[in-house]
Amino acid sequence: MRALNVPAAGEQPRLSDLPTPDVTPDHVSIRVKAAGLNGFDNAVAAGMLVEMVPHQYPVVLGRDAAGVVEAVGAGVDHVAEGDDVIAHIVMAPPIEAGTLAQYALVPAGRVTTKPAELTFTAAAAIPLAGAAAVAAVDAIDPQPGQTVLINGASGGVGSFAIQLLASRGVTVLATGSAEDADRLTTLGARSVFDYTGSPIAEQVRAAYPDGVDALIDLVNYTSASLPLDTVRKGGKVASTMGAAEDETIASAGLAGVNVLVNPSREVVAGLATEAAKGALQVHVATVLPLDQATEGLGTIAAGQAHGKIVVTVDD
Repeated sequence: MRALNVPAAGEQPRLSDLPTPDVTPDHVSIRVKAAGLNGFDNAVAAGMLVEMVPHQYPVVLGRDAAGVVEAVGAGVDHVAEGDDVIAHIVMAPPIEAGTLAQYALVPAGRVTTKPAELTFTAAAAIPLAGAAAVAAVDAIDPQPGQTVLINGASGGVGSFAIQLLASRGVTVLATGSAEDADRLTTLGARSVFDYTGSPIAEQVRAAYPDGVDALIDLVNYTSASLPLDTVRKGGKVASTMGAAEDETIASAGLAGVNVLVNPSREVVAGLATEAAKGALQVHVATVLPLDQATEGLGTIAAGQAHGKIVVTVDD
């Protein structure tokens, strides 16, 4: 099978032929139709996780996919050969399997049936980004009438989080580029603050002098970089990048949490159902063939993704 993979430690990703994985108990073999790209894929490609989690090379990149069940292993009874499905491969040792390939072997607990109303391309955009948005929103437990700032709202996670918050009756503020403001507003943001202008904290405080009730930060890796001045005393902070360091958050008079993302079958199925009904928009900004997948990863690494980037895979 053709797969985008890192052949060995320290090497660059390449598209090459690898053996098709055989189905094993409690796993599902999927003929991939589309695979969603995520920032995590760049971390794996760059070897950033080698000292944290064992790798078994060649490592196939990609976590999210939508496709057709090729075979099911012993113990799998919720999907069958020929079913259209959505899947996610979690970060579990050893890192080896991925979805940027013609076939993917996925633990059965991370495979759910794809609604017929949802395209493979849209379905592949949901798992990791959608689950991250759900976890971030749940972490701050927003109440109707509150105001929440999403820092770094232009990507896939932010696009989902805006909608989830708006559906709860929350006033959503977002950071994004000026050219992306109309799209974010259409998704449900009340205001969009241009991160290329003056500091975000200054812009938000000028519009909301008392501060916002909560901050969801999707871009910063350290607590020192978080725009904590935007949040009122007693407010909440959720980070998907591990930046909610206890001491810094507490010293600002805030409560913080680093979000743990779990793209479980139940979470992904719920998001897919909402998307199939039209209650949740899946914004796929770019669709690329498998041989151009590294271009999409480059766009994500440069912080220039406006919505999800999805790779289509030919048989």
